Parts: sequence; structure tokens; C-alpha cells
Amino acid sequence: MDTRKDIHNSEVPLLCRACEARHRGVCGALRPEQLIELSKHSTRKRVGSASELYGESRQGSTYSNIIAGVVKLTKMMADGRQQIVGLQFAPDFLGRPFRAESNLTAEAATEVSVCSFPKSVIDRMIGETPELEHRLLQQTLKELDEARDWMLTLGRKTASEKVASFLLLIATHVDPESELDSAEFELPLTRSDIADFLGLTIETVSRQLTRLRKDGVIVINNNRCVIVPNLDMLAQRAAI
Repeated sequence: MDTRKDIHNSEVPLLCRACEARHRGVCGALRPEQLIELSKHSTRKRVGSASELYGESRQGSTYSNIIAGVVKLTKMMADGRQQIVGLQFAPDFLGRPFRAESNLTAEAATEVSVCSFPKSVIDRMIGETPELEHRLLQQTLKELDEARDWMLTLGRKTASEKVASFLLLIATHVDPESELDSAEFELPLTRSDIADFLGLTIETVSRQLTRLRKDGVIVINNNRCVIVPNLDMLAQRAAI
């Protein structure tokens, strides 16, 4: 039996057994003894919305796994303008191995729970565990594919399709293993941030959300809670 896949293995630290990153994230590549070592150096913490997790052009000493919440990645222009260039969800890995500085700023879009550990420990484990390096490469390729899809969204889709694509992105990352054809979630971004992410005005975002609501594609409660009764219908409106 592969002990890395056995969540009931007594050798695996208790904290790791129920962790999303343990099963679907990069930590799933580690052996029980490596998880034990990593847990001795790891720190779990909650950070509030708008808190910076790491900054652009700054050297950091830790990596993190997202345990819960949504993180937005931004780039700053020379004149101070800022652009949201991506979102990360549990159990994504935060940080860039093999690089001293980050070229992005990671900020909590919602309240976020992370598990952080020293870079030196993970860098050493990457050298010792080819599967860990493979997992990190898989995440990098996934992010590359998502970035290319988002280039298509921004470059070719209508305003209505852009907003629907954004909602579908959130809906499918709330619980990616769910087999339900519906979803319910809190909007992780403000209307202003959504507009920034989609290259639209706030007014256009609001109009398109209202249109989707009137057409029965979504239900909006308390301005932030979104219910998607039928994900296929939302996907159609997103031109997917």
C-alpha cells in the first residue's frame, strides 16, 4: 500500500490527515516521515482580507499552502497602477521555487488560512523527492493553462461572457471535487476588483450581474452570496 495515500496511517501527522494540501496539493507527494519533518517547521495562521502575503520584488523566507480562502495576485506598474492577474484557491501552493524574489504581490481577497514553512526545508525536499518537483510543475502548468484561457476571455469575449466566465471560475473552484451541477459561494472580490480583473467598468459589471440574475442564471443574496442553480447554463453564458 502507498502510505502517502492512506489518510489513516498513524505515521502521518494528525494535522496533515484532513488537510486539503495533503491530498490534492503538493504535500500529497511527500512520504510520512517528510510530512512529520515538515509539520515540525510549519505554522498555520489566518489572515484577514486585504492582508499582503508576499510582495512584488521582495525576497521571502517561506512558502505556503492555501488551506481556505481566495488569494489575488497583482502586478504593479511603474506609475502605481495595479492589475489583478490571477486568483489562487485551496490547496494551491504560494511561492516560486528556484527564484529568490517574487514578481507578483499576493494579497488575501477573503479571509485566508495558510500553512507556511521555511523555503530551505521545501527546497531540500524538492531535491530529495522527484514527485514533489513533479507536483510543483503540474501546478505551474495548470496556472499557465488558466492564464492562457483568461487571455482568451479578456481578448475575445463580450462583457456578458466575461462576467459569466468569472462566476464560473469561482464556482468551479469552491469545491472542485463536487459532482453537483449547482454551486453557492461568496464573491471573493469587490465589484471594483471584478471590474479590474475583467477589464470592465464597475457599472458594466453590475449591469451584467443584474442581467444574469433576471435571466435566472444566478441568484444573488445580500449582494455577495451567489447561487448558481445550473452550472451548465452558466457555462453556456460564458461561451465555454
